[in-house]
Amino acid sequence: MSLNAGLTAIREDDIAVHRAVAQSLVTKIAILESDAGGGTTLAGTGRRFVSPVSTGGVRRSREVELIRTIQSVRADDPLLTPQQHAVLYRARRGLQVALAVADAFSRQSDLESLQARNCQSPLAGAEADRFKALLAASAYVASFTFAAYLGATLSGEAEPVEDGDEPDYRFDTPQDALKSMVAGLDRMLAGASDDAALTSRARAFARVALEGLIGRKARFSGLSGFANAHIRIEQDDFVLDGFDVAPGRKRGPLVMAFKKPEEIIGNHIAKYQAMKLARMLVAYDFERQMNPFVELGGFLFTFIGDGMPGTGKTILIQMLAGLLNDYCAVAGYAFHYENFGVDQISSYQGKSGQNCKEFVTNVMNPKTIGFGTIDDVDQVAAKRSDDRASAGQHEVTAVLMESFAGASTVVRGNCTFGMFSNYPENVDDALRQRAGARWLVDGPQTESDYIDIFALLVGRNHAIPLGDHPLFAGQEIRRAVLTSYDRHSEPQEDGLLAVWQRHEKEHGAIRTLEDIGRYLHAIKLAEPRFTGRAIRNITDAVKMRAMDVDLPDDWFATPDAFMRRSYDEKKAMIEELRGPITMEMVLQEINRYADSEFRYTDASDAAAVSDIIRRERQREKAILEIETMKTEGRW
Repeated sequence: MSLNAGLTAIREDDIAVHRAVAQSLVTKIAILESDAGGGTTLAGTGRRFVSPVSTGGVRRSREVELIRTIQSVRADDPLLTPQQHAVLYRARRGLQVALAVADAFSRQSDLESLQARNCQSPLAGAEADRFKALLAASAYVASFTFAAYLGATLSGEAEPVEDGDEPDYRFDTPQDALKSMVAGLDRMLAGASDDAALTSRARAFARVALEGLIGRKARFSGLSGFANAHIRIEQDDFVLDGFDVAPGRKRGPLVMAFKKPEEIIGNHIAKYQAMKLARMLVAYDFERQMNPFVELGGFLFTFIGDGMPGTGKTILIQMLAGLLNDYCAVAGYAFHYENFGVDQISSYQGKSGQNCKEFVTNVMNPKTIGFGTIDDVDQVAAKRSDDRASAGQHEVTAVLMESFAGASTVVRGNCTFGMFSNYPENVDDALRQRAGARWLVDGPQTESDYIDIFALLVGRNHAIPLGDHPLFAGQEIRRAVLTSYDRHSEPQEDGLLAVWQRHEKEHGAIRTLEDIGRYLHAIKLAEPRFTGRAIRNITDAVKMRAMDVDLPDDWFATPDAFMRRSYDEKKAMIEELRGPITMEMVLQEINRYADSEFRYTDASDAAAVSDIIRRERQREKAILEIETMKTEGRW
């Protein structure tokens, strides 16, 4: 098994063979430990006194019985409580997993073959040095895996006031390393007052051990293969991404003021596509870890919603999150929503990028349905050319660009990312073009929209007559969307309209693929930001329109009707509803996307012009004041 070949699942059989060894490690071991200790606790201070006299060379033998230490928390009861059993079981299971991962590391490196040759005759020279280095590296991997497993699988929120001491690390062999880890855990758990303290101390040990191990990583050679490893233990839902691991935290239920589609007035295309996207996401197959809509085309991995303040971007997020939460509740799927905001921009170098990477990783977890939002993305992610932005904002821009369309990006179809902004022209061009769809969130527009929204918000505590207006008739989604799409049969922005008219004058109406390509090239000449990625986004939008099928409501009423069917069954059911791509769809999507680019450029240019006018007015005012000061002799 190669550790760097994507996401690798370690089989239960490979873990089970280490049960006897793991059981012996938690039952009773004898270990030689340094007598350096953590010092003596100073009464009433919570701090320790460490002797200035070095005792690092003194080693003493100690017997460690982890089971007895855990049981002594409630010495009057011969049986373990559920919390005690959880700590003991996770410790033993973690030892099994650590030994299995160390075996996989040995097979992936030269260690296994070197061990076999060393058994026949002792190695010498460079081979002996490499054997010793790889054996120490495998011991390090075992220690790291054990600490990471404990931290990720033990639940609990409370933390002890004071962190304990690091374990007395030993990196001779994987078993020696794990003995030292068990001894360190035993010392940390000794004297726990109750079950809650026992669990929190175990989690604290995992955190302290990981920090110590990461600080020692540079001492070991041969870890590059493990650094790129993505290992999954299916039974425990435990994933190890190289050294990018920290103790897990159990999340509480999502708390949000969900909105229903009928509570949104206007924004017809954005609302319609959000409703479609919610049903696309829950078509994800957890066993295959793929979504049929990714294979068939039309899945929306990233989108950007832009509009003036107060036009409904937040309520759109609440609607999409609410739909996903309801569908996942029916199917029994885990749903994860997370927003990345300005509060996660840190003044510490590199921390903002780490926060953003953790956000992306959480949302993309293949075990959940994920929805991630970056609200006010123009403030969170800076333009690369903006010298006034902080280093943290530039880090976020780099992470989002790599995550959304980087060399290692894998779109499985279990999650989507939405960027929202009042000023999308301030978003870096490359990041904005990584948004596969553009949702214009312009709020209510027509007279009917304004009547509907007032009637909705004012409530029913009145006797004011409605009049002749058919309430909410204009919000009927299918008719409203068709009307909105029809508006894009011709360009809306003046710059694109000029390109359209010039193309029709020179080449006539667009009827063939050649005509489409010629029109796209004409747009490119007028707007340099209209690149190959723009064409990719347009074709994805066209495929989404072709997949613009009405998945029946009864598919989502029960989990077995659609959501829990096999991948192949889901794909076949969706394919039966798919329609053809038409020229009308293609032109509407080209115009929608190109309109947005011209709109962003016009807004950026208008802001620049306003800034120049403001500066010129200030200069004229300054000249007048200078002349007055000269006349009065004050200049």
